[in-house]
Amino acid sequence: MDNDKSVAFYKRLKEQLDETSKWPSNYLYKFIVPTDAGKIDQIHAIFDQMGAVIQSKQSKNGTYTSISITVKLKNSDAVIAKYKEVSLVEGVISL
Repeated sequence: MDNDKSVAFYKRLKEQLDETSKWPSNYLYKFIVPTDAGKIDQIHAIFDQMGAVIQSKQSKNGTYTSISITVKLKNSDAVIAKYKEVSLVEGVISL
């Protein structure tokens, strides 16, 4: 489901990551997802077995959960691959 906007976004992100980071490097992902155990578990599963540090915090009224994930990745392509995997989780917003 790569439309022109997402292709341009990921291309720009890759350029920025390559300019500002030395690889391998820790990368911090931030997501907002509707508070739903299944969706939160899906995101956790994407980063399973990677040594990721995952922190979750529910919004004040419990409607949404913010998830911060710090994980060591080998290059900018690995960062983008994880964004694409997480984007398949319904309702997730990448920050």
